[in-house]
Amino acid sequence: MTATTGSAISSLLREPALIRDAAFVDGDWIRQGGDGTFSVINPSTGTEIAQLPALSREQTATAIDAANRALTGWRARSGKDRSTILRRWFDLVTEHADDLAAIITLEEGKPLAEARAEVAYAASFLEWFAEEAKRIRGDIFDAPLASRRIVVLKEPVGVCAAITPWNFPAAMITRKAAPALAAGCTMVVKPASQTPLTALALAELGARAGIPAGVLNVVVGSAGTIGPELTTNPIVRKVTFTGSTEVGRQLMQESAATIKKVSMELGGNAPVIIFDDADLETAVAGVLAAKYRNTGESCIGANRVYVQAGIYDRFAAEYSSRTTQLVVGDGFGDGVTIGPLIDAAGVAKVDEHVRDAVSQGARITAGGQPSSVGDLFYEPTVLTGVTQTMLIAREETFGPITPLIRFTDEAEVIRMANDTDFGLASYLFTRDSERVWRVAAAIEAGMVGINTGLISNEVAPFGGIKQSGIGREGSVYGIEEYLEIKYLSWEGSRDH
Repeated sequence: MTATTGSAISSLLREPALIRDAAFVDGDWIRQGGDGTFSVINPSTGTEIAQLPALSREQTATAIDAANRALTGWRARSGKDRSTILRRWFDLVTEHADDLAAIITLEEGKPLAEARAEVAYAASFLEWFAEEAKRIRGDIFDAPLASRRIVVLKEPVGVCAAITPWNFPAAMITRKAAPALAAGCTMVVKPASQTPLTALALAELGARAGIPAGVLNVVVGSAGTIGPELTTNPIVRKVTFTGSTEVGRQLMQESAATIKKVSMELGGNAPVIIFDDADLETAVAGVLAAKYRNTGESCIGANRVYVQAGIYDRFAAEYSSRTTQLVVGDGFGDGVTIGPLIDAAGVAKVDEHVRDAVSQGARITAGGQPSSVGDLFYEPTVLTGVTQTMLIAREETFGPITPLIRFTDEAEVIRMANDTDFGLASYLFTRDSERVWRVAAAIEAGMVGINTGLISNEVAPFGGIKQSGIGREGSVYGIEEYLEIKYLSWEGSRDH
């Protein structure tokens, strides 16, 4: 492994100061970690981008204390005041979008065009929740006794902890921090160790926007060290996590001892259902978008593609042809559409799923092997003749592999689509409006894309059912996750 020089990084950014090699606690940059240091690696090249301090459990507790001290002042501000600061944060993120995108591509590997799209997506949550900060509403009801009124208030939960993944290192932070801060909560963010630089750049811009010291803290280091402090410290009243179901289950168990509020956006195994009457071009384009975005490393990515028998062969041929046109390479390369996987374990899992499918009779019609571009690259791959028993249909692949499964009728495909413990996203392609309502109602998932492969935006409630999670992010519902209800029983509230 070789190191990327500071001058090389500087050449990619208009403002190199956005690259921070320190944690951010109580408005200060912490450069000494109680547990040493760790490296951030560019997955495309294998080079070291930065070394960061690995904070200890004690340092994490210090960050929680800072958030707690800041809570009283932050929650006392008006919604309009918090809105103004969040809006400034949005403006700064938008202003520095190119630099943030370059940081994402450096540490996560996705193509630069996708990184720019992620920054815009991340900024949209800041704008949305800046507006929602002014719209937190309570209620007043008649009580059973004529002399009373029932008053319902919405109040911030308190100190929140966010644990975020590497695949969308900007959006998964703003989607949590924006509603928390809008509601009047303070937050400690633990970004993935593979992609902490994006989180730290966002924290820098947040500080410039006027977020007070202690309101937003970013702790970096080992999840095994930092996570247990976030989940067991009684000061933390809410834990929000995006990641695997296995880790989410563990975090929920740890949070249970202090009865924390939790929201969990966990694993997926998204089915795509394409009926014979679907528009072929719409379906092909939709699945390409749902599958290969972020090299397939997306919790809502198309994982199982069910195609009705009458259109199966035509769809497979066109989709395979379009897949072979995708360009694999470093995210900074011109025209690149498929970047690296995040690590060697990801590559191994993808290849295992392909080999297992082929051993059981599936046929490769595009790709099918690691790419010669580099150690962490895999060719975008299409498999036909896939069945429900294969690993690729049972597990979340998290890579650029599209399995095509033939089905005959509606009842059959609904059974297959629902044959999973997960229920995050799903997709449906048909021109029959009655079928849309019928199938969308029958699919066990929190989100259904209808004739589209792109369903994420700040206005929509994002989340799943079954073992894909608890709670919703984004939309008018997202801020509710950071609010508690207080009931006032008001005697003598009416004139007699």
